[in-house]
Order: sequence, then C-alpha cells, then structure tokens
Amino acid sequence: MQSKNKTRLTVVTLIVLTVTLFLMATDRVSRNNIFPYEMKQFQLENGLNVVAIPYDSPGILAYYTIVRTGSRNEVEPGKSGFAHFFEHVMFRGTEKYPADVYNKEMQLLGADFNASTDDDWTRYYQVLPSSGLEKIIDIESDRFQNLKYTEQAFKTEAGAILGEYNKSMSNPFLAMFERIQELAFTTHTYGHTTIGYLQDIKDMPNQYAYSLDFYDRWYRPENCTVLVVGDFDYDQLQKLIKQYYSGWKRRDYKQAIQSEPEQTSERRAAIKWKSPTFPILMTGYKTPGFSVQSKDYAAMDILGSYVFGEIEKG
Repeated sequence: MQSKNKTRLTVVTLIVLTVTLFLMATDRVSRNNIFPYEMKQFQLENGLNVVAIPYDSPGILAYYTIVRTGSRNEVEPGKSGFAHFFEHVMFRGTEKYPADVYNKEMQLLGADFNASTDDDWTRYYQVLPSSGLEKIIDIESDRFQNLKYTEQAFKTEAGAILGEYNKSMSNPFLAMFERIQELAFTTHTYGHTTIGYLQDIKDMPNQYAYSLDFYDRWYRPENCTVLVVGDFDYDQLQKLIKQYYSGWKRRDYKQAIQSEPEQTSERRAAIKWKSPTFPILMTGYKTPGFSVQSKDYAAMDILGSYVFGEIEKG
C-alpha cells in the first residue's frame, strides 16, 4: 500500500458568510498524554494487524475491521465507486453465514453493526456484549475471507447505489462537494467522491467480474486492521485471532496512484441549481495529509469540528 497523498481538502461551506481563521499551533502537550489508554498491538504472519485497547466498559466491546482501501484506490477509468459498493455487498454473506443468518446472529448477539467508506479506508464495526467475542471473530473472519454473492445480488446492490446517488445529488451541498473535489484534484484520485461518478454507477451492473477482482485485490490480511476496544481478555483475543485468521492468504497487490501537482492559483466553478435555493458558497483549502511525524492533520480535523460543527450549549 502506497503512502498517503501529501495534501487533503478541507472544505468550509458558507451561506452568504465569510470566515477567516488564524490557527496558532503549540507543541505544549506531551506526546505521552495525547492518547491516555493502554494500546496493545500484534501482527499475524500473513500481515493482519491487530490493535487492542482495554477500556472500562463492563461487559461491552467494539470490534472494528478497517480495510485500507477507499475511493483513492479507484484508478481505472470507469470504475469509480467500488470501495463504497463493498460497504454494501459485504453484508451479502458467505456459505457459512448467508445474509439472513448473519443478521439473525447479530440479533442474537445483541450487536449494533454498520459500515462506512472514506477516501482512504472502509470500516466495518460491531458493538456487542463481551461474551460474544469468539462468535464475532468467527463471523467476521469468515466474511472477510469467504464473501460470496451472485451476479443478480450484485446487480441489486448496484441499483441501490444508483438510488443513493440520485437521492444525495438532490442536495446542492453534495453536488457542490463533488464539483469542488474535481477542481481541487486534477490528477490524484481524491478528485472523485466515494460514491463515484454517475456514469460509472450506471454501468456498475455490468461490472460483476471486476467487482470480484476488486475484492480479491484489497480484502487481504496485509491490507486490514482489526481494532478491538472495551472489556475483553487480551490473551484470549490473541488466541482467537490466530485461530480464525491465520489461514487468510495475503496477495500483496501493488498499485500506482498519480501524485497531484502543486496548485499555483485559485480555482473556481459555479453550479446553476435546477430549483430555487439560498446562495451558497463553498470554499476548500488544501491542508497537510496525515503523518505520524506531525500534528497538523489532527489539529485541522479537530479545528474543523470545533469551529464548524454543532455547538452544544449548557
């Protein structure tokens, strides 16, 4: 997996409003105090990374599987949207746990479960009673190694994604976000949103064979991290992870993603909306990408939520 592009797009949306920010960064906080919880980590021989964080949540744990693939990995023309597609199709089940059995098992476990897709990763999670640790490891290890879906099921999910796109694009904010990403990134794959281009989504029902290859490329142990947080026995976790995941074969697929040239001037676009709406201005700024050597990305992420997120009073 190649390193992250050095810039990200931070978007500020304004309704007839201009905001100027001055960020004064300090380095006063000790690195050791940034994350106050104990974190344990180990890796299987096949490359699967496991992060375990014991947390005071009696009888409850969260189980995440994070796949290092997102819309940035959609480099082939006409194939945008497949990382997001798998957020949907991963719930189609396996021979051992078909979709209806999977859902029933989640109910029996009392688990809350969902998934989401980003530019750089796709995550799947369950929050459940700690007593279900072995069962969730059994189910998830099977799902990530043995996903199975028919061409008809594939076409059904592709149709659902088209409906999701049409619903999303009825909102001017989302249409503007799609356009501003295209403006900001002319070469790098950050130039398209996670849901993909409309023409690619319309053609998705014809791409069953490609979807199987996409899964085979990216849903591999060396490309995944299992994150467990909450009330669990660490020694038991290690034993179960090794038992259920050690047979997962790695592939080490390599992919070249073009770097984005430095932007040297302002870029603008206007969208004429099909129905009456308030005037909306969306402004984007390129900011540093994530780096373990720098706090800049984390600081900007927190700043964006703090300044432009919902404000709690009281």
